[in-house]
Amino acid sequence: MKKIIGIITTIVIMAMTYSASAVEKVAVEKITVFAAASLTNAMQDIATSYKTEHKDADIVFSFASSSILAKQIEQGAPVDIFMSADQKWMTYLIEHNIVKNKQDLLKNALVLIAPKNSQVGNVLINSNTNWQAILPKGERIAIGDPDHVPAGLYAKESLTNLGVFDKLSPQFAPASNVRDALMLVERNEAVLGIVYSTDAKVSDKVKIVGTFPANTFKSIEYPITLLNLKANDFYQYLNSPQAKAIFEKYGFIIK
Repeated sequence: MKKIIGIITTIVIMAMTYSASAVEKVAVEKITVFAAASLTNAMQDIATSYKTEHKDADIVFSFASSSILAKQIEQGAPVDIFMSADQKWMTYLIEHNIVKNKQDLLKNALVLIAPKNSQVGNVLINSNTNWQAILPKGERIAIGDPDHVPAGLYAKESLTNLGVFDKLSPQFAPASNVRDALMLVERNEAVLGIVYSTDAKVSDKVKIVGTFPANTFKSIEYPITLLNLKANDFYQYLNSPQAKAIFEKYGFIIK
């Protein structure tokens, strides 16, 4: 009888161990976050901060243009959280019944940049700006693709309202996302670039030479949405004091 009890006890212990292991595996399930390229540095730092409190967290990022990410989600890409750099693509997913709701988390500014060693000084951007003086014929200005990249769409709207979009467009060096536009300026492949303020601040190879008037384009807002409840803890962490401090460090404005 003692032998039978011992065998039963061993089986129970093994079952409990297996059960605990299964629970642990569920606890460390991968969380996939699709986020606009301009969020790269801030989100990586926030994930690191989150992992100090959740040691086994496995957070995987995909950073790209919001338009590309939204299309991937529409096509069924597995994602738990989506963070867009504009309202357009979040609204697109809502209208297609892929996303049910959203939260507007952050704001940003649109700036003109030049290589760090550029002779271009401070530029007052308005309808009277002398673009020929700072962008000579034959030179390029890096910009997110104005047909679909949020940063490019904001730039197009601002330049259109300033009355110079058509004039400058032949000199555009369109990029697939805002970080690629930043890279073109960093490499001196473009003498100017239009990016978000937060992108300019993470690079030591460029300088901000001007800020686009806020009244010439729609407010740059970053809506986010939760697509899978398993990621709710990390989703809520994005509203925590720790996460907000990191966003602000990179120049984002908390809504």
